[in-house]
Amino acid sequence: MKISVILGHPQKGSFNHAMAERAVKTLQDNGHQVYFHDLYSEDFNPVIPYGEIPRGAVLDTVVEEHCREISSVDGIVIVHPNWWGQPPAILKGWVDRVIRPGVAYEFCEGDSGEGVPRGLLRAGTALVFNTSNTLAQREREVFGDPLETIWKNCILGLCGVNTFYRKMYGIVVTSTADEREGWLKEIEETVKSYFPG
Repeated sequence: MKISVILGHPQKGSFNHAMAERAVKTLQDNGHQVYFHDLYSEDFNPVIPYGEIPRGAVLDTVVEEHCREISSVDGIVIVHPNWWGQPPAILKGWVDRVIRPGVAYEFCEGDSGEGVPRGLLRAGTALVFNTSNTLAQREREVFGDPLETIWKNCILGLCGVNTFYRKMYGIVVTSTADEREGWLKEIEETVKSYFPG
């Protein structure tokens, strides 16, 4: 299988990097072809120019390559921290520029954009791994777990990805090395179960 792994965290050596690296290694060990993008290292430009918005627009070559890739993969893994209940801006900009009409979704004939789009992504499965410094109970009860809604309902589900799993790891700021290793092992097992060799 071809799997795209997208990382959105600015600090080299962060736990998010360790999570993404463990996912990539597990996928490769299982014989999958992996496309790995560390958006900050690649200096991905998250700002979408107005002329790029319409379907069929001429795209920047980097964005065009990301679009080709995301439309061809069998699975997606996304890793990022929870910042204000949202992905970091670089990852939101990646969604704006890459998860686009004609690539990830389309509107049916006669629909001018007011209806529910039809998903075009080939990927049947997506995993999202997040880190947080908020207690899981507070995240659910006070904030309503916005990242679950964003990724599952607003983005991936609308684009045709039917199997979705997300896990938040935390509290990172007070976590021990043993806790982090346990989390990495859990990520490894999760990736193996959704993308077996």
